[in-house]
Amino acid sequence: MLGNSTITVHADREIHPSRAVAPPIYQTATFWAEDGETFAQGAVEPRGKDFYTRFGNPNHAQVAAVVAELEGTEAAMVTASGMAALTTAVLALVSAGDHVIGQKSTYGGTASVLQNLLPRLGVSTTLVDQTDPEAFEKALTPTTRLILVETPSNPLLQITDLRAVADLARAHDVLTVADNTFATPLNQRPAEFGIDLVMHSATKYLNGHSDVSAGVLAGPAQTLNRVWDVGLLTGATLGPIDAWLLLRGIRTLPLRVPRHNANGQALAEALHDHPAVSRVHYPGLAAHPQHRLAADQMSGFGGVLGIEFSGGFEMADAFLGRLRYPRRSASLGGVESLAVHPASMWRGMLSEDQITDAVPRGLIRLAAGTEDTADLVADALAAADAVLAEATDA
Repeated sequence: MLGNSTITVHADREIHPSRAVAPPIYQTATFWAEDGETFAQGAVEPRGKDFYTRFGNPNHAQVAAVVAELEGTEAAMVTASGMAALTTAVLALVSAGDHVIGQKSTYGGTASVLQNLLPRLGVSTTLVDQTDPEAFEKALTPTTRLILVETPSNPLLQITDLRAVADLARAHDVLTVADNTFATPLNQRPAEFGIDLVMHSATKYLNGHSDVSAGVLAGPAQTLNRVWDVGLLTGATLGPIDAWLLLRGIRTLPLRVPRHNANGQALAEALHDHPAVSRVHYPGLAAHPQHRLAADQMSGFGGVLGIEFSGGFEMADAFLGRLRYPRRSASLGGVESLAVHPASMWRGMLSEDQITDAVPRGLIRLAAGTEDTADLVADALAAADAVLAEATDA
């Protein structure tokens, strides 16, 4: 297998080849056909690249070729956002009367799909403790059709045993989808453990520059064709310029991820024993309860950590306000560090009770960018020192 840096630069070379070194942007809504037979074939070709951009576009196909190679899957497809990838896949793979298993620790949008959207469509759901592989088996029913996992989870950085879930699902003829956004295919390849479909919010690490909203799904072509059929109806189409920007971002993924990994690890270690911090959630820490499992299925631990403060929400919010480099903002995975209070961010997706069940109020999600490690650590420690001093004086 080629190295990741070679893959990201060359895996799409044969997709609409031209003499341009940088791929052209195919900013067109539609493509003309030379004859009726070619036109008719384009109308039914799954994940095409030159019929109509809602059906596919050369820029889409270029991104898909690179992601499929990185994830080690047969094929891939792009969507307008990570949530578009998730909802389109779920709607394609389950029907009214089916049952879906998800995780208690997961991104707020995913949790809302499981708890709020699917039940309205006649699909029952069960959320389990992802740290207990047996919990997935106990949740199985005769109508279970899909298991949806996310590892590391957002924002508690809990780990799911991918092989255990994949083996269980396959034994019961159940499909699996794994959100690999936090890990990236450089740190973890769920398909290698038997997961059927891998999804990303490509807005995050794959793009890496906070200037694109996009999603990606990777897996067997036959399964993706089912998803593509539904995508035609939902219209969750990625624009050609966004696909081009996403491809440009992916080119540098192997250069960026090691720095994200190093910065995440350094911040976690620096804050772990700080008196203002009650707990750091980061799978790269030896103190993480699932560190061994994480090390078994990941080659790096990413740039995101969850930080719980001893002074609850007030101290967590004050810490955010004291940070110099990470900005208070949603999203993650860009070259710039970002930090957010998840319980506040998810208010538009979940009820107050659902948020309380999902995430501690005093938790901050800090996503380390690619800045110099020493600068990020010094900034975080200074902010933590300041909020501790304020709490002591009060």
